[in-house]
Amino acid sequence: MALLRAVLRASPPAGYSRPPPAPRSAAMESAPRWLAGLRFDNRALRALPVETPPPGPESALSAPRTVSGACFSRARPARLRQPRVVALSGPALALLGLPEPDAGAEAEAALFFSGNALLPGAEPAAHCYCGHQFGQFAGQLGDGAAMYLGEVCTEAGERWELQLKGAGPTAFSRQADGRKVLRSSIREFLCSEAMFHLGVPTTRAGACITSESTVVRDVFYDGNPKYEKCTVVLRIAPTFIRFGSFEIFKPADEHTGRAGPSVERNDIRVQLLDYVISSFYPEIQAAHACDTNRVPRNAAFFREVTRRTARMVAEWQCVGFCHGVLNTDNMSIVGLTIDYGPFGFLDRYDPDHVCNASDNAGRYTYGKQPEVCKWNLQKLAEALEPELPLALGEAIVAEEFDTEFRKHYLQKMRRKLGLVRVEQEEDSTLVAKLLETMHLTGADFTNTFCLLSSFPAEPEAPGLDEFLSALAAQCASLEELRLAFRPQMDPRQLSMMLMLAQSNPQLFALIGTQANVTKELERVEQQSQLQRLTSEELQSRNSAHWAAWLQDYRARLDKDREDAGDTAAWQAERTHVMNTSNPKYVLRNYIAQNAIEAAENGDFSEVWRVLKLLESPYQQEGEHAEAPEAAGPDEAATVASRRLSYSSKPPLWATELCVT
Repeated sequence: MALLRAVLRASPPAGYSRPPPAPRSAAMESAPRWLAGLRFDNRALRALPVETPPPGPESALSAPRTVSGACFSRARPARLRQPRVVALSGPALALLGLPEPDAGAEAEAALFFSGNALLPGAEPAAHCYCGHQFGQFAGQLGDGAAMYLGEVCTEAGERWELQLKGAGPTAFSRQADGRKVLRSSIREFLCSEAMFHLGVPTTRAGACITSESTVVRDVFYDGNPKYEKCTVVLRIAPTFIRFGSFEIFKPADEHTGRAGPSVERNDIRVQLLDYVISSFYPEIQAAHACDTNRVPRNAAFFREVTRRTARMVAEWQCVGFCHGVLNTDNMSIVGLTIDYGPFGFLDRYDPDHVCNASDNAGRYTYGKQPEVCKWNLQKLAEALEPELPLALGEAIVAEEFDTEFRKHYLQKMRRKLGLVRVEQEEDSTLVAKLLETMHLTGADFTNTFCLLSSFPAEPEAPGLDEFLSALAAQCASLEELRLAFRPQMDPRQLSMMLMLAQSNPQLFALIGTQANVTKELERVEQQSQLQRLTSEELQSRNSAHWAAWLQDYRARLDKDREDAGDTAAWQAERTHVMNTSNPKYVLRNYIAQNAIEAAENGDFSEVWRVLKLLESPYQQEGEHAEAPEAAGPDEAATVASRRLSYSSKPPLWATELCVT
């Protein structure tokens, strides 16, 4: 019996396929030292079905194909020429139990985190998932540019999944090369860490590794391709399973005709649910351990996913973060911000801000993010049926999402406004009026909230005029507004569209450009008004808007102070709460662009400098963060010549930045 148990322990579970042996040159190239303590236990590959590797050479692993009846397919990182470290995140790597990296560690990081060599115990694989992209079901997607390396277990009892993004083609790469380039990798690396230090639930980034290997990219899809350096990001999270992971079972969609690769495989859906709940929601699993009916457990799980998602997007709204591509395949099943692509932080407050230049219809604007997340949860509810009855899933979304979002959002906003003692029902109105004022005046989102902590709250306090002047400096100038509202269509094109709308409204509606034309007409009208406006008139109008809101704000602060026995203690608490709730530094696009341009010229010091700054976003004196020394004065001057204070409003050239 003991021998039988030993054999059973050694045997892989049903559906588990052993990985192909690693090439000797990759596995034996170098023995890790700094990384030697990493211990892999790849539970996901044991618990979930893995595709049997296709016959043929190792290159067959990355042959594009439909992966049916499996949650993973085997993969192998493609080698890079001369990999080198762009930057490492000590706090993220510390999650794995690694000490602060030194110069010797960088060589190891470049070797193993580029994918050029595999750590002992790593089992590269690509995850199969589907997704609704811009509202339409796209069928099989999967990790086309990312690879699961395995799961590291730490002495602290934590388990972290490691993933290489940009390590080469997989079964899901379709006709692409599975590579990422320096600019997109720096953005993902910096924003992953920035969001964590802002207090937003997120996946982490431990390393950014570039190389001398290149790929061709047409950055703006305008017929001007160029060579760019292949770069890999080490991503870290409890799991990268997402809403779309459960959509692989979807039958043919009524609109697109596409289906998931594992239709009618409810057995795998059950496996996936069991794995996710037992691994990442153990308290729910324990609470329902004795249930013979799995529906109550699954309902409790979906309820918690709904709440976490609502809190996550509330956090986004409170720091002015726009995700840009909120498809169901970019929604984490554990409520983390995942997949940083064409993201952006608000500069001038605009609820209709679109950070993704590819989002022509404005589906994923800043203001629509809560509703989109709610819509995505409804798609997840559909994907969980029959293990969770659809009517029950929809009821949970209706009951939980809006309530949880409003509760968390208002709680955060009260802290951002320094309302520390008393909660009042009209606080939501005060917040709404603040955002309306910011919109009317084109105020900078981050800097305006920072300024409010210095508002002279006492009725007799001097300095209101100075405070209004400081606020006015954070409002959009006439030049900024004229740039922001410049027409996007050629006047002849707009004229043709208007003629079509009059002569053939059915065809006009079919083309689907009505929203774009309406928006363009608004821009034309706004531009006309701005041309007639002077800077003095704009400043006077802005001051009037702010004076009206500040009067309401002061009245609300008076009520909050009434509940405090000690006014000085209340003021100190208010200032402290506001300073720890309103970041001074966020990853604005122009800050990332400066770091990217320096890195593309071989100078990584600005990436390090920005990384260190973003590790302390709430510090009022954070700009003296140390970075590795530049190679020489010319290198340092390259960055300094274009750099404003990191907390400055963006320069005018930043309005031309385009992220797709």
